[in-house]
Amino acid sequence: MLEEMRIRSLGVIDDAVVELSPGFTAVTGETGAGKTMVVTSLGLLLGGRADPALVRIGVKNAVVEGRVTVPPDAAVAVRAEEAGAELDDGALLISRTVSAEGRSRAHLGGRSVPVGVLAELADELVAVHGQTDQQGLLKQARQRQALDRYAGDAVAAPLAEYGGAYRRLRAVTAELEEITTRARERAQEADLLRFGLDEIAAVEPRPGEDAELAEEAERLGNAEALASAATVAHAAMAGDPEDPEGVDAATLVAGAQRALDAVRSHDPALAALADRIGEVGILLRDVAGELAGYADDLDADPLRLAAVEERRAAINGLTRKYGEDVTAVLAWAERSAARLTELDGDDERIGELTAERDALRVELGSLAQALTDARTEAAERFAAAVTAELASLAMPHARVSFEIRQTEDPEGVEVGGRTVAYGPSGADEVELLLAPHPGAPPRPIAKGASGGELSRVMLAVEVVFAGTDPVPTYLFDEVDAGVGGKAAVEIGRRLAKLARSAQVVVVTHLPQVAAFADRHLLVEKTSDGSVTRSGVKALEGEERIRELSRMLAGQEDSETARAHAEELLATARADL
Repeated sequence: MLEEMRIRSLGVIDDAVVELSPGFTAVTGETGAGKTMVVTSLGLLLGGRADPALVRIGVKNAVVEGRVTVPPDAAVAVRAEEAGAELDDGALLISRTVSAEGRSRAHLGGRSVPVGVLAELADELVAVHGQTDQQGLLKQARQRQALDRYAGDAVAAPLAEYGGAYRRLRAVTAELEEITTRARERAQEADLLRFGLDEIAAVEPRPGEDAELAEEAERLGNAEALASAATVAHAAMAGDPEDPEGVDAATLVAGAQRALDAVRSHDPALAALADRIGEVGILLRDVAGELAGYADDLDADPLRLAAVEERRAAINGLTRKYGEDVTAVLAWAERSAARLTELDGDDERIGELTAERDALRVELGSLAQALTDARTEAAERFAAAVTAELASLAMPHARVSFEIRQTEDPEGVEVGGRTVAYGPSGADEVELLLAPHPGAPPRPIAKGASGGELSRVMLAVEVVFAGTDPVPTYLFDEVDAGVGGKAAVEIGRRLAKLARSAQVVVVTHLPQVAAFADRHLLVEKTSDGSVTRSGVKALEGEERIRELSRMLAGQEDSETARAHAEELLATARADL
């Protein structure tokens, strides 16, 4: 239940506290006094859009604070605690700040939270209805939603199952269309992949083969120069057999070692040097042997060189098309083989998707029929309940009914032996009909209801909802527009009845409605010559009679109006 709101610097309201009662609270006041700001403030507390134009000129921020009592185990309390909020002695404190620059901040239970969190709690806290909601009721989609809400689990369960099948059908249909419409492109892609894989398979490159062939080609192309260099180097190290008198490195090193070995016993340092020279001699002989072997093994076969160059050309042809080296070419082949398998499986996939699509369409038709049956049953009960409420709202002969129909569509699903259009909520088009008096044909409420009748239909619908899907607080913003006389009295009486099971707040211009309130709040404004300030105060006794008189005749001191106001209050008290 909403206990109170404090409104600061919002619209014409400078600083006001709105204290609400557990039952029926009526909010009245002159036009322009700021009654609508009460509704706007509550909308801000419930996560509504923040309009910086509502901030009073010359003020940085507008602030709305609210105190709502909630049971500790209620879903609202649980969600608030998940957001980090804390309950204050069973109450939830909500705050919304709107800056003149357009920034908005929200606090819940002492913690800063995203505005979206307030919006999540809104449906569990307050049901707000204004004239815009009446216009919304004229839309068939809203009428279907209202019927589904009334039906409860009877529709919610098959609707959830239908929704899952509908989304799966959309996904299957989209994939099937993508495969079939792009069949030519996919065939071309498969041909290109197959050609590339065949090229690579014909060459059969090995990982790293391109680098190995490059080294071999370099060696074969310079075989003569390499052999000559190896021979000269070998002769310099080990001597030339054709020049016995020539001096070579091995002979010189051997002579040096012999000279040192002759005196090594006299100095350990010299002995160490002699050992190192011996190691040099061993190394020279090893290198000389390897040079001799290299020169003997060097292949200078031009046929081998031609074969290597031919292989390199084949591999280069692959790297130009499929990757910068053989490793990249092989990776491309692996990916392409997997993609080709996928593309080659399109025909099989098309068959699978087609079968699944057809099965889903049959399933959707069955679920759509279940939804139609559930809605039809609920529509009869809903219409009867609303019709009974209208009798209490000075429309004793009005009859409300629902028309549930489907539109034939050759691309649709089969429901009841007909192929009909379908959507995310089923195949039904739901329309609320009103016959305002006997003999009048039922017509859509958009065409068959006056403004006053529409207000009462809206109220009747909400009263019916209150018995099946109650919320703690109902706020009605001048839904009694276009109503007067006896009908206004009946609306006041019905709102008072609704207030026995929930908190009801009504912004009204009708004294017949305000008279039934348990608490009467007046929004009044005064002018100090520079700033218009509005305040909200509770009316009792004489003050309430004066306000009802003003609402009746525009004259607070009219004796006739006062007598009528007192009569209204007496009538209301007699009903309570």
